[in-house]
Amino acid sequence: GDDFNEEEEDEGITISVLGRPNVGKSTLVNRMIGEERVLTFDHPGTTRDSIRIPFEKNGKEYVLIDTAGVRRKSKVHDVVEKFSVIKSFDAIQAAKIVILVIDAKEGATEQDSSLLGMIEDSGKSVIIAVNKLDGMEAADKERVKSQLSRKFRFIDYAQYHYISALHGSGVGNIFKSINKIEKSLELDVSTSDMTTILEGAVAAHPPQMVRGRRIKLRYAHLGGVDPIRVIIHGNQTSNVPDSYKRYLAGVFRKALNLVGTAVLIEFKHGDNPFKGKKNILTQRQINKRKRLMKHVKRN
Repeated sequence: GDDFNEEEEDEGITISVLGRPNVGKSTLVNRMIGEERVLTFDHPGTTRDSIRIPFEKNGKEYVLIDTAGVRRKSKVHDVVEKFSVIKSFDAIQAAKIVILVIDAKEGATEQDSSLLGMIEDSGKSVIIAVNKLDGMEAADKERVKSQLSRKFRFIDYAQYHYISALHGSGVGNIFKSINKIEKSLELDVSTSDMTTILEGAVAAHPPQMVRGRRIKLRYAHLGGVDPIRVIIHGNQTSNVPDSYKRYLAGVFRKALNLVGTAVLIEFKHGDNPFKGKKNILTQRQINKRKRLMKHVKRN
């Protein structure tokens, strides 16, 4: 029906397809959700706002977030498709998985990098679909691949897919990745397991001293899963360098078998977060603290 209510949680994992004009977004979207859906959603007025298009593939349910009116049949005056940062931002916020489509022949542009920067900041899972690779010489393909991995080094958890949206090749593999990412986001790991991973990381590669003081990282717990946040408690945590934060994120991603998914690391510092504070803890908080402290001592 016509009820595109934001409140209505559609079944299925939400996906946004982003990219610069003319990289093949619409073609890919049509490939993903099936051509016959094109006209059903061509209501006047829906092109401006983000609309949610539920669809099914291999018995699984998905929801495509369409902010930029990707689903419109291109009319003559739409040839100049605009690139809007605001719309891209909305599309990233609304989805769990963002697919960034890049034109293989043009390689990585500034706009691609800034889109990826926005995706990275959001902590959302990301798939980079490199389109129009068909008909390229093997040597050119390799050049494109190495250029992308160099330019996008900062977002090293992205899943790459080399596709031809036009011919549909590689699109099935995108769904395989989407399903793996969905599993990654259903993470549920105990504090003691998270702390074990942290201790392993610190033992293998301790943080360097800061002004003669050692940074101590004591325990870790899962702070949330969309996006995945790991909260690490310790002292001198404000001195942890970004490079070490990146190292920890990588260790957690590997240990938890995450695919295409960021790990946002947050630090809480102070020996005892309750020292000198007069606030009365609820029984629930007290029990929770006891449990956490037990984990820390046990390790």
